Amino acid sequence: MVLTQSPTVAVVLPGTGSDAHFAERAFRGPLDARSVLTVAIEPDPRRVVDSYLEAMDAAAAEYGPILVGGVSIGAAVALQWAARNPTLTSGVLAALPAWTGAPDEAPAAASARFTASQLRSEGLESVIAAMLASSPAWLGRELERSWRSQWPDLPCALDEASTYSGLTVAAMSKIGVPVGIASAVDDPVHPSAIAYEWAAALPHAHVGTLTLEQIGQDPAILGSTCVKALAAIETTASA
Repeated sequence: MVLTQSPTVAVVLPGTGSDAHFAERAFRGPLDARSVLTVAIEPDPRRVVDSYLEAMDAAAAEYGPILVGGVSIGAAVALQWAARNPTLTSGVLAALPAWTGAPDEAPAAASARFTASQLRSEGLESVIAAMLASSPAWLGRELERSWRSQWPDLPCALDEASTYSGLTVAAMSKIGVPVGIASAVDDPVHPSAIAYEWAAALPHAHVGTLTLEQIGQDPAILGSTCVKALAAIETTASA
């Protein structure tokens, strides 16, 4: 990996409605192989973004410069923190970015709004049943676990995610740390176009690709794809 510092710790942040269990499975193996400790953060569904920012602040205060990363909104918040704390950020691992800047009508934001509305009108059990019927088995299992753990505050978490404004292209252009991005080429909720928009805006970034089926077989491919993307930045820089 090409990094601005040599970190011993990586703080990783789950996506909307997800949990630390999935984030740890996605990143721990690839980071263990590089002697980097993975700290997966359990979101506070009543204040998701603030709980993420506070966790990164605390880790940097304890360990010094850290790797930060996450999935979907977790990736966006990690990048936001990196922009604010360049001297404390060794690199960013961004899996499945969902949008750039304001959410507007991004598929992930629309999905979060719809799910929050359904949860309030239909209740948790009904919404979980519908989700299980329409999702790949692996994703259904992951979301059922995390949704139950965040209930009854899950609608609040989804509302917050659906209105979260990430960094603009202009803000990304000022980030000096390397960013390894993982994009699922068949994911309509996290379009590949967003991953490549991030990579084009960031001075030091690379996109690695995978499929949803591969994530279902082994979530660690998300982390390994991000890590390999960082390595590709190093290869390009030294060429």
